[in-house]
Order: sequence, then structure tokens, then C-alpha cells
Amino acid sequence: MTSGIISAKSRALPNENYTPFIQTDVPVNPGNSGGPLFNLQGEVIGINPMIYSQTGGFQGLSFAIPINEAIKVKDTLIKTGHVDRGRLGVTVQGMNQTLANSFGMKSPAGALVSSVEPGGPAAKAGLQPGDVITALNGQPVADSTSLPSQVAGLVPGTSAKVMVWRDKSSKDLDVTIGAIKDAKVASAKGGDEIDSASQDARLGVAVRPLTPDEKQQASVSRGLLVQQSNGAAASAGSQLDDVILAVNSQPVTTP
Repeated sequence: MTSGIISAKSRALPNENYTPFIQTDVPVNPGNSGGPLFNLQGEVIGINPMIYSQTGGFQGLSFAIPINEAIKVKDTLIKTGHVDRGRLGVTVQGMNQTLANSFGMKSPAGALVSSVEPGGPAAKAGLQPGDVITALNGQPVADSTSLPSQVAGLVPGTSAKVMVWRDKSSKDLDVTIGAIKDAKVASAKGGDEIDSASQDARLGVAVRPLTPDEKQQASVSRGLLVQQSNGAAASAGSQLDDVILAVNSQPVTTP
């Protein structure tokens, strides 16, 4: 038996956005995937599927699937024989106080929609880039990491009510939930393309247009890929491989 503490909840990991992992420093040996995570009352509160270690040993961070998520999967498998996860068809990013202020919000709650899949469930319901999703079926959306698991728990084909913050007021939209399908993950580009990127010293970014494949993978029709970020842009939170969609709500298509 080993012991540790929970250092974070609802963690989203690469390619695992639909599971709100419990992050702990509990030592988990490689090969122990599937082992239980106990609380002090001896109750199983999670299933340990993975660790993050720079040494290859058990030291580092471990991540557990919350037991209530596992029970949902179990119940669905018993009932239908397969698991269907809901899908909105949006890409979201986190909020901060600077963004909240610019949108006229008191606090940085919710998930900011950065892109909407053309023809997807969200697009059909009228969601737009720049909307902030604040609630789903009456349940508050705390941040961008909690939204995917909330959506995934909805049954495809059913209707859901999405509350968004737009133009400094709340708006309710009815969305027919889609089903998750296999999708390719966009690969990171090498740094050798920065030389051909257009650099804007005032904003502090070097950008280039998205390729057709990148547009399709990111579910956007336009945008500029950030290849370098410093100065004002970096101070505001811009990072490598961000996609700039608009400036002051004006769409951008070329450097």
C-alpha cells in the first residue's frame, strides 16, 4: 500500500479530454494500471490508469479515473454493450480575468469557444467563436477542462440547453448532441518554418497561414498559426501553436 494526496481534480490530459482525471502524488508502479485509489475511509474513489514520470520509475504524478465516471461506463456497457459519448463540435480554451473583463464578465468562469466545427451540432445551434459557455443543461461550466466531460456524459441525439455569454449578456441555445467519432490529432510543426512566417514586432508574434489539412483538423475555416510569441502577445498568454482567429472581433485570414 502507498499513500499520497490529491493535488488537482478534473485534469484534462492530451488525447484524454473527456475524462476528468484525479491528479495525485500516490506512487504507482508501471504495470499497475487498473489498481484502485482509496480514500481514508477505505472507499474506492478512482482507478489508476497512468503515471507521469521523467525517470521511468514510480516517482512523479499519477492520474486516476474518478469512480463515478467508471460506474457510468459500467452501467452503459451492461445496458447497451457499448459506450456513446456526446459531442458539441467546438474547441474551447480557458478563461482568465483579462478575458473576462474584455467580455464584460465579473469572473473568469466558463469555457471560451475558440472555433466551431462547420456543420457540427454547435454550428447548427448557432454557437459562435467568442461565445463563453457558462452552463450546460442548467449545470454551471466551471472552466474549459470540465466542459468536455460534461458533454461526453450526454446521450447523442438528445437535446441540451447551452447557456452562453455573448455581447455582454446571457443567451440560451438548444443543441442536438452529436456522437464522438474517431478524429485525427493535429501534429506539431517543426521550428524550421518560422523563417517563412510573418512577424509583427508590435504584437510580438510570428505567424503563418494554416494549411488546408490544419484547417480541417482544427475545424476552422481561417486563422494564422503562431510560430513565435513574445512581448505583448506572450504577456497576454499567447503561446506557440495557438491559432489567431480574429483581432478585435475582426476575422484575420492573412499575416
